[in-house]
Amino acid sequence: MVEQQQFIDRVYDYLDGRGFAPRTLGVTDYDRAAPLTAIRRLMLESNGLITVALRRTYIQQGEANHQANIVGREPSPVADKWLTSPWAHIEPAMAYQIGLPILILREQGLVEDGLLEKGVVGIYMPVFDVRGSLDQYFASPEWEDLIVKWEYQVRSVVEKKGSPPQLF
Repeated sequence: MVEQQQFIDRVYDYLDGRGFAPRTLGVTDYDRAAPLTAIRRLMLESNGLITVALRRTYIQQGEANHQANIVGREPSPVADKWLTSPWAHIEPAMAYQIGLPILILREQGLVEDGLLEKGVVGIYMPVFDVRGSLDQYFASPEWEDLIVKWEYQVRSVVEKKGSPPQLF
């Protein structure tokens, strides 16, 4: 979708304007290794992660826990929902394991599961609508508060990486 690319471009432009160098495997960085190895390598060179969970697979009508036969997991209807890429779950989980600051931005209409559930990674997860005004979203207090908090965490990582370890 053109709107999704415009949103990504705005995030890149914002970060670039604040002195960050956004990196994306397959766009700014290339690696011949297996994807998980390449992602780990890139993360070890990074100071923070922003994941933009975009709509990818549409479910017009379906059922969660269909024929699961698990106690406590009754089937439930799922209609007019979207799923995102599995990488929107994998990459933040990897970043969390190595202690990087994480910001996950979730497009409106996505199923809230896995790392897209509110509170899973401990930071508020904003929901955005690419069909709305991008100018309005990027000027909103929600965006400003979250990105400033994330920036502070990333700059702290940079500072700590340059300092010697402390004994106590």
